[in-house]
Amino acid sequence: MHLETFAHGHTFLHQLDPRAKILAAAGFSLVVGLSTTISALWAGLTIGVVVLLVGKLPLWPLLKRLWAVNFFVAFLWLVLPWRLEMGQGWSWDLIYDPKGLALAGIITIKANAIVMILIGLLATSPINNLFHALAHLKAPQKLVHLFLFFYRYMHVLHREYHKLTLAMRARGFQPGNNMHTYRTYAQLAGMVLVKSYDRAERVYQAMLCRGFHGTYWLLDHFDWSKRETIFLSLFGLALAGLMALSLGAG
Repeated sequence: MHLETFAHGHTFLHQLDPRAKILAAAGFSLVVGLSTTISALWAGLTIGVVVLLVGKLPLWPLLKRLWAVNFFVAFLWLVLPWRLEMGQGWSWDLIYDPKGLALAGIITIKANAIVMILIGLLATSPINNLFHALAHLKAPQKLVHLFLFFYRYMHVLHREYHKLTLAMRARGFQPGNNMHTYRTYAQLAGMVLVKSYDRAERVYQAMLCRGFHGTYWLLDHFDWSKRETIFLSLFGLALAGLMALSLGAG
């Protein structure tokens, strides 16, 4: 699936234990998300670029994902530099605020740095391995179950949606800007929800018949070696440097 576009490879990042990558990505996201100084943010963006280079990820799929993120971030550049203030006679004045432009720049750097790290570290592991690693890291079992089932049955629900839309086209449905189209799409959304609920009930009953009692059993285990220890140590030093830049400039 497209979620595992970068999951297969022979680089250092692909061979790294997913537990180490999850811990590193979580720590980086926290530090960069809380940083407010430009020097720390640019350093974080540089780390993100280095991680992508180490992963040797295909360029075009990577650019498409970064474009999707920056497409939404671009709206902040249009909105944040402006603010409304009430004038005389209940009138509103649109005022340009350069602080909003600076805030948009900070958000842009943060978003790109965090997305680069998430792609470079988490996207280089198969999805099931990440869920398995979360269970090893003692994440809540219900959360792990939710992730697993969402990923497992996402394509099933998409297939149901495709079958419903195909049936609509076979009956001559042509979408337009009218109430009939709105009602039809509302009914389509309702049918997808009904079918997803019905499928969830059947899957749950099948799991109960196979002895499921809410426990995620870990039959396979990862191999933590010196490589993971060295990686986390060096990455931790980089994060400490980011925090020093943020606190020192603050």
